Parts: sequence; C-alpha cells; structure tokens
Amino acid sequence: MDNSTIKQELIDVGAQWAKAMVANDAVRIGSFMTDDWVIVSERGISTKTQFLSFVESGALTHSAFEMAGDARVEQYGDTAVMTIRVANTAHFGGQQFDADELASDVFVKRDGKWLCVLSHITAVDRNFIKERECKI
Repeated sequence: MDNSTIKQELIDVGAQWAKAMVANDAVRIGSFMTDDWVIVSERGISTKTQFLSFVESGALTHSAFEMAGDARVEQYGDTAVMTIRVANTAHFGGQQFDADELASDVFVKRDGKWLCVLSHITAVDRNFIKERECKI
C-alpha cells in the first residue's frame, strides 16, 4: 500500500474519531485507541482509562473538534505517525477551552484496523508562527 493510501486511511480514522469526540461518546472514542493508549500534553500523561472516565462522567466534553491543514503521515511497516493541526472547543471542570494544537498520533495496524497507541498535543504559539510566517 502506498503512502497516499495510508495517509487517506488515517485522515479518515481521524475524522471519525473527531466525530466521536464531538458526540462525547466514550465507547466510540475508545474504539480508536489501543488498551495501553496514552496522551501526553503540557498537563502530563493520561491513560485511556483516565481520559475516557472524564468523558463518561461528563467532566470533559467537546463541542467542536476538527483537523486543520494538511496531515503529515509516515509509515513504518504496521506503524504510522500522523502529525496534524487540530482546532477544538472543550469543556472541562466548568470552563471552556478553545484550543489550537499540533497533534502527533502513533498508530499500529491490528487485524486490519488502525489503532492509536500514543497521542501528543502541543498548543500552537500563534505569535511565533505569525512572526515567522510559518505554515502549519
């Protein structure tokens, strides 16, 4: 399978995952992750169980979640890395967060299905990008 096919497969997975996030459907969200999935952010490392428990309880909800810009995808056998810019609106602990983030997701192909093993998110520094006219 060529890289453009893999890229489209992962973009499609990402789009379905984003829909599950906006639906706040913990079961569907979890179906895109391996059991040992973790997310790394400026707040630390959270496990799949921790993340989904916030969604299930309603403590974490999303009213918007979309991939922006072009995805970068590299495949390494049954593993692929997708890097993309993500814009989302989340509600956590009674507060709204409008996020513009760079996301890196590591996927493995198991039984013909791409599953995410690791997600890493970093807030976009808009001033840095604007000053340097960077394109993300």
